[in-house]
Amino acid sequence: MKPGEAEDLPESDAVAGAPHPRFAQGFVGHKAAEAELLSAYRDGRLAHAWLIGGPEGVGKATLAWRFARFLLANPDPSTRFASEARDLDVEPNHPAARRLAALAHPDFALIRREWKANPKRLGAEIGVDDVRRALQVFQMSAAFGGWRICIVDCAEDLNRNSANALLKMIEEPPQRSLILIVSHRPGQVPPTIRSRCRRLKLDPLSAAEIADVVAMLGAPWSEADPEAIAEAAGRANGSVREALTRLAADAEGIGRLIDSTIADLPRPDPRAVARLSEALASRAAAEAYQAFHRELYDWLVAYASRTASSIARAEELGALWDRIRAAARETEALNLDRRLHLLAIFAEIAATARRTR
Repeated sequence: MKPGEAEDLPESDAVAGAPHPRFAQGFVGHKAAEAELLSAYRDGRLAHAWLIGGPEGVGKATLAWRFARFLLANPDPSTRFASEARDLDVEPNHPAARRLAALAHPDFALIRREWKANPKRLGAEIGVDDVRRALQVFQMSAAFGGWRICIVDCAEDLNRNSANALLKMIEEPPQRSLILIVSHRPGQVPPTIRSRCRRLKLDPLSAAEIADVVAMLGAPWSEADPEAIAEAAGRANGSVREALTRLAADAEGIGRLIDSTIADLPRPDPRAVARLSEALASRAAAEAYQAFHRELYDWLVAYASRTASSIARAEELGALWDRIRAAARETEALNLDRRLHLLAIFAEIAATARRTR
């Protein structure tokens, strides 16, 4: 992301229609994780790279931005404010906070899937050039004499080349540098990266905590019917993103259709599969399409734990997910028919179930 880049373009690391995590001021849940970051900083034992893992939509990116903002605003842990701070709050009018919100801080870089002008859509993955361009922040002296920070959101979007480019920086970090890597599935992060990061795990939020976050997002989310918010929060599996997907005006009914179809795997009703594939094929259903893949991954993990009685069987189910993820990336990169991709997923799941039963 280039400093000062226009913010009217879609952002891969934000829910459509909701504020980006960099704008969040309040923080719900995960007090122990926040305290661990703050303590490591004040005690002079801050690792140069952190892998912040946990389910999608539980606040990992919000915590990463919150910590980056705190360090850029408080580069010296010995100051009275930094040493007495009880959390990572920073006033929104602080110069560092304003620069970060505008993506214009010279000591900060963001690595994420970026908007492509031709064709006009988000990239399917994080390319090696995106990583190399962002990591240039570590090749220059800190403009304000403090920390240089990079957020990666998220690790699952890296390809092999871009992951290797990131690894080189993690292996040989300059002084007062910090890389915060957001990961929805830390176990799938390359071991070479994972082993060089300090790991911080965030758990799913409670339904009440999700409702609190929704209330903090402002209109239209906070104006939704309280019963609808409570229902969405209760069915969101601890994820704010899942709750927002269910609350979206254009997603009415899709969430329940996803739930019921996945619940019938590995042999769902063909009519439900056809309806779901048709509903998710629309570009307007982008969030629901991503939610389907998240729920599918969770189902596959649970299915493997129930049925994988041998290493070979577990490996086959793991390979199935790798194929699904690769096909999803190819579908987005080449702008292929989502409906055909989804129908192929269900067919392959059924075929794999027949082979492994």
